[in-house]
Amino acid sequence: MSTNQFDKKTEAWSALFSEPMSELVQRYTASVFFDKRLADADITGSLAHADMLAAQGIISKDDLAAIQRGMAQIRQEIADGQFEWKLALEDVHLNIEARLTQLVGDAGKRLHTGRSRNDQVATDIRLWLRGEIDLITGLLRELQLALVEVAEKHVDVILPGFTHLQVAQPVSFAHHLLAYVEMFARDEARMGDVRRRVNQLPLGSAALAGTTYPLDRERVAKTLGMEGVCQNSLDAVSDRDFAIEFAAAAALVMVHISRLSEELILWMSQNFAFIRIADRFTTGSSIMPQKKNPDVPELARGKTGRVVGHLMGLITLMKGQPLAYNKDNQEDKEPLFDTVDTLRDTLRIFVEMIGGQADPATGTKSGGITVNATAMEAAAQKGYATATDLADYLVKKGQPFRDAHETVAHAVKAAQSHGCDLSELPLNVLQGFHSAIEKDVYDVLSLRGSLEARDTLGGTAPSQVAGQIQRHRQRLVP
Repeated sequence: MSTNQFDKKTEAWSALFSEPMSELVQRYTASVFFDKRLADADITGSLAHADMLAAQGIISKDDLAAIQRGMAQIRQEIADGQFEWKLALEDVHLNIEARLTQLVGDAGKRLHTGRSRNDQVATDIRLWLRGEIDLITGLLRELQLALVEVAEKHVDVILPGFTHLQVAQPVSFAHHLLAYVEMFARDEARMGDVRRRVNQLPLGSAALAGTTYPLDRERVAKTLGMEGVCQNSLDAVSDRDFAIEFAAAAALVMVHISRLSEELILWMSQNFAFIRIADRFTTGSSIMPQKKNPDVPELARGKTGRVVGHLMGLITLMKGQPLAYNKDNQEDKEPLFDTVDTLRDTLRIFVEMIGGQADPATGTKSGGITVNATAMEAAAQKGYATATDLADYLVKKGQPFRDAHETVAHAVKAAQSHGCDLSELPLNVLQGFHSAIEKDVYDVLSLRGSLEARDTLGGTAPSQVAGQIQRHRQRLVP
């Protein structure tokens, strides 16, 4: 085959075909304009494969040197934007192989010995995704640290805790933020689990049945920093579990982002006015000059549906495929790529939106969340948030909890009728509900007293929250 034969679509395959592919089918089946982002992974995998072929005596040392020289030039051409991507060559793999053959001749043709595009693309996706998981894991840690730093400044700030979006009990604002740290910590751990299954080598499985060449697949895995070798050639080329698993982990991250976004949106509204975020994360209205709209949290909430949709698409893509590789799997890349892009960009912007932006010269941060502690505490006073504390007080005085629960319900009803908080009811009125109530009840009914009373592991007492912040700092800061 001459070095220019890759420019003709049919000759890129074999002499078997008697007519060229139509331009419409070329465009329908081509993936080069989205899978070209795999180019660096493709080159990395090819170099490891070539190194192994030379070590096994399948290609010569001169061929290896030529391949390495050619790939270095191709990598530079791609980096400089000088590489010509050709639709007729369908995908990133054939484009790079064609250019390599053009540069180094027969050595380029020998590179594909012992492999197929089936195991090649599976390897490329795994290599690329492994790097993206590492970036995402780093961003998850940055977001956790940003939340911890905001929490550290607001341990003693009282926030109304909600259930059913009704005021339930007072909590430390820091404690509330640390709930999201726990979510993102689980996300980080899940990404680590996914990475281990991503980091397995399919290369050397060839099209589906393995190869007749004496390959050393373990050598390639070691060269590429992979943790193992896929053990069944049929499974190796057709498996996309790792992509689905990543998409599931990504969807969960976005769900957690979406929950946080919903709270930021509520807290920013005039009805709450608990927080402000920096103006650079908001937009105005085309007709209402007073508006500052929380567009970033709203968009993140919306993009969550997009990422969840990609997960459903990938699962559906795989559900009816027989072994082994099928062209259907070309459709795995765009949802996977968009999931990575969406998640990575969302995490980056949330790190800055929550924690602020550091000045390169001083290291001090500006922006981030500004907390209105007065508004938070005032809101906590409105919903009889210490009613449970009064019930607990009566239990400690000997009343069964269910009876205490009923007693406090009557007390709340009385406070409602008087238009005041439980803590504002006179002692003689409270004693009318139960004779065991004494003056010390007002310590129990205060928001601060309620917070400090929950001094058990995982509770909202400031001492417990401070301990959790220290635990997270030790985990997140080397």
